[in-house]
This record gives sequence, C-alpha cells and structure tokens, in this order.
Amino acid sequence: MTLTEDGRPPSVLLPAAESRMSTPAAATSANSVAPPPRWAVWAAHPTALVVLPSGLRRIVLVLGCPAGYLDETFAAFETLGAKVWMLTLSVVCELLAVPTIGLVRPWGEVVPRWTPLIGRRTVRPMAAVVPAALGAVALTVMWANVPWRWTYPHDDMTDAGDLVVGILYQPLVLWGPLLAAVTVSYLPPARAAVQRAWRLTDAARGRRAAIVTVP
Repeated sequence: MTLTEDGRPPSVLLPAAESRMSTPAAATSANSVAPPPRWAVWAAHPTALVVLPSGLRRIVLVLGCPAGYLDETFAAFETLGAKVWMLTLSVVCELLAVPTIGLVRPWGEVVPRWTPLIGRRTVRPMAAVVPAALGAVALTVMWANVPWRWTYPHDDMTDAGDLVVGILYQPLVLWGPLLAAVTVSYLPPARAAVQRAWRLTDAARGRRAAIVTVP
C-alpha cells in the first residue's frame, strides 16, 4: 500500500464526532423540520387556481359583457347591486382558496409577525383542521352537481355560452377534494409520521457524510 509523505494511508475514516462537526447536514439533523409531503404541496397550490376561471367570468359580467347570456336576460346583471355581488363573490372565493396553501407553508404553523394581535403565535393544528375539514365537506357537496350542469336547461343562455360557462365551472369540483387531501396531511398523526420519516432520512444522510476521504 502506498503511503503519503507523512506516513498516512491515502484515505482514512474520520471519527464520527469529528465528521459531525465538519458536515452541516449532520450537525443540524436534530433541529431539522420535516417539509410537508410532496403530494400535499401539489394538492394545495391548485386550490387557488380552481376558482379563478369562474371568478374571471363574473368579472367579465361586471365589466358589461354578457359572457354567454342572452341580451334580454343579461339586463338583470347590469344593476349596481348585481355587480357588487358578483365582484364580492369572486374576491371572497379567492380569499377562501388561498389559505389552503398555508397548510403546507410555514405561515400555516406560525402566524406571520405582521398580523395584528396574533403575530408570531403558533397555530394550533385543530384550529386549522376543523374549519378546513368543514369547508372541504361543504365545498364538495356544493359543487358536486357541476359535471351534470349541461343536463339542465339554460334558456337564458346561448348554446355556445352554456358550453363555455360549463367548462369554466368544472374546476370547482376539485376544490373540496383538494382541500380535504391537504387537511389530512396537516393532521397531527400525519405530521408526526412525516417528521419521523424525515429524521430517519436526515440521520442516514449524516451517517453517509461521516465517511469522507482526505489526502
């Protein structure tokens, strides 16, 4: 075996304690926080998008375009009260959809510091799970009949308008199920299981990093 100038072999196995000091991944394993499951992240972000097509269609109505309605039936949407209602409904739907992302983001665990009165406070899991679960059930029931929308007569709309509006509202069917899936990932048992798996993975990375080759 060929030795180096100082008599050491070309590679050595560093002691575990020394290697932990030289590898940030292993040194921070005890303090690492498990990220949410990847599937939960994929389910959370589309919730802000499924309400967008129908919301944009209502905004088009507010701007004075019939958006599929016949001229004689569109007159009911030209009142100030109707415009305020449609605009408010679009904004509220988006505001209700966006917080779902918080279930997979840090601000879903600790209230942002700029929030008045409750900033930087830890979010109790059930304080988020209960409203989210109730909302998921309500949304699933509310939009369950959207796929069958075209089986009902819509005499106040043109044929093309009926087709387009039906397509724009189809994504709402996914709102409730997506919210339910993300809510399940936020439950304490699910979060604990992910945390355990993350720690095992992080520990394995630390052990691999302990074996280093030096000149």
